[in-house]
Amino acid sequence: MKIASANPQGGAIGTAPAIEAARAAAIRDDEAVALAEAYAFCGRLARSHYENFTVASWLMPRALRPPMHALYAYARIADDFADVDHSIAKLDEWERELDAAYAGAPRYPVFVALADTIRRFGLPREPFADLLRAFRSDVNFAGFETMEELLGYARYSANPVGRLVLALFGYRDGERQRLSDLICSGLQLANFWQDVALDYAIGRIYVPRRDLERFGVAPADLGGGRMTPALGALLRHEIGVARAMLTEGAALSRMVDRRLSRDLVMFAGGGLAILRAIERVDCDVFTRRPKLGKLDYLAIGWDAFCGRLSH
Repeated sequence: MKIASANPQGGAIGTAPAIEAARAAAIRDDEAVALAEAYAFCGRLARSHYENFTVASWLMPRALRPPMHALYAYARIADDFADVDHSIAKLDEWERELDAAYAGAPRYPVFVALADTIRRFGLPREPFADLLRAFRSDVNFAGFETMEELLGYARYSANPVGRLVLALFGYRDGERQRLSDLICSGLQLANFWQDVALDYAIGRIYVPRRDLERFGVAPADLGGGRMTPALGALLRHEIGVARAMLTEGAALSRMVDRRLSRDLVMFAGGGLAILRAIERVDCDVFTRRPKLGKLDYLAIGWDAFCGRLSH
């Protein structure tokens, strides 16, 4: 197509703005494609991993699913750097990429999507950095003396995710964050108690040492492959702590709009369902790992859709 020229001599002056506009449009198109591909990558990663995530994804408003996938992908890969690669260097590099995303110069697909999410929702850097702090401590794992220390770990390893999700919906006040922290920490405790034997096998004991002493349990008992009355009493105590946190935190579902409320009920309900699964096997997480089945997930999803919490 011939572009009309404002140059009476018929030169190229008149075509330059049109050419530059076409180039700019092509760049914008390339950026849009790259961004869509980056979000698609995060979505595939989210759907292929965390067993509860697919339940959450169909309850989440469609427009917020890609940002959620970006948050998850960031945390998932960093977690693998700690748990699989045991690499502080990779976590340090991940933090440098986080800084690049905040500077508007992301390089990798996860950070291309994350930078867009950060910009659109005004997300603070601190929760992302807090997650990396927790993952670094995983590399040099030393266990926990008290429940307070364990919850201090959860403050960095679990709670930032809840706070970021609240921020996606525009909630940044202290009371909602406190209740979100209870759900996130309670859910993490439920996962710990579900995986006591598996964690012991890889050299990690999340049960506080003072709790072990209180119930007369030696660390080696956690990997002995057999249930004892002392182990049962210990786990029933820890289950009670997690259940109280999840139940109190679930009050947050009544303080947010309906779109988020269902997800909160689902996550709190999922944690409570894990605790019930442990109780169904009399706390014997040493013979086999108690886990949720399809019917459990359907019940959790239905309860969340109806806005109710099963204890």
